[in-house]
Amino acid sequence: MLRALLAAFGLVELLVPDKLIAVLTRLAYEDGGEMTAKPWVVTAARVEGAVFLLVALFGLRGRCGGEAGETGEPDEDE
Repeated sequence: MLRALLAAFGLVELLVPDKLIAVLTRLAYEDGGEMTAKPWVVTAARVEGAVFLLVALFGLRGRCGGEAGETGEPDEDE
């Protein structure tokens, strides 16, 4: 479920970062409609969206010290 939400948010942030920034700014600030983001913010949002999407699709492989699919249990012949 978390991966799906992360992928959806990453995809939206990657495809339409300017609209997402405008909506989130209006939600976060009382006078959000009057604020203007610096030009680099849209690029940073796109990069962040791509990272979110990659993490959601591929996960953090080996985050527990092993390969994906390993259970950490010893083999039967040991």
